[in-house]
Amino acid sequence: MAAFDIKGKIALVTGGANGIGLAYVNELLKHGLKGISIVDISSHGDEVAAEINKKHGDGTAIFIKASVISKQELSDAFDKTVAHFKGLDIVINNAGIMFDADWEKQIALNCNAVVEGSLLAIKHFGKNNGGKGGVVANIASILGLQKLSGCPIYVGTKHFVVGLTRSLGSEFFWNETGVKFVTMCPGVTDTPLISEAGRFALQGYPKLGEVLANELGALPPQSPTNVAEGMITLITKGENGSVWVSEGGQPVYEVAIPDRTTLRKQ
Repeated sequence: MAAFDIKGKIALVTGGANGIGLAYVNELLKHGLKGISIVDISSHGDEVAAEINKKHGDGTAIFIKASVISKQELSDAFDKTVAHFKGLDIVINNAGIMFDADWEKQIALNCNAVVEGSLLAIKHFGKNNGGKGGVVANIASILGLQKLSGCPIYVGTKHFVVGLTRSLGSEFFWNETGVKFVTMCPGVTDTPLISEAGRFALQGYPKLGEVLANELGALPPQSPTNVAEGMITLITKGENGSVWVSEGGQPVYEVAIPDRTTLRKQ
């Protein structure tokens, strides 16, 4: 598969007004992106877009206030992006929460919205729909590759993202759509999602919040910028269906997931 060139492309990032999402936005622009749509529920999204336009030129960024849990609002955000920039090439389905205390909302955001964002990407730039193809990066977590007692439902949602994206990154969908799917699994990152995680534990287990805080605290931290720098590798060089980890401030690395037939317990 040929390398994907970011220069001159258009991107849409959900949850892109702060934290890791905003780091993705800034890193993409540093690598020559032409335009970016920031889709978020943030109250300061307009200011974020204005700052980007001041730095990179008027019209480089637009902010679309939308809840990705709403199929209609997310669909409208894609439509507005394409109408404004006359195209779309890259989607990063980044919006997510660690919130086992409200696990139904968590599943809606971490799973349903990622499915919807992936399918909308294919709708707008899949070759099967008259598009040129492109790249979709879905955000899982290192917890999509392991267990953690402190947030079992969150862990389940991130396993879901890994399985979904690997499957959409199979040969069938590539041949149909020309869309490359890659999965980013960030480790503990200095954003509110992680730093406030102790408040979000499953209710009914008084010690679980402390367990979660301790488990997360034992993992190596990193800055959002480190994850964003790794994302450039995924988009430009990552193979279709590949899964990558960014943790501890180290360079991103690809994960080799074994075939299940090799996993029989001895």
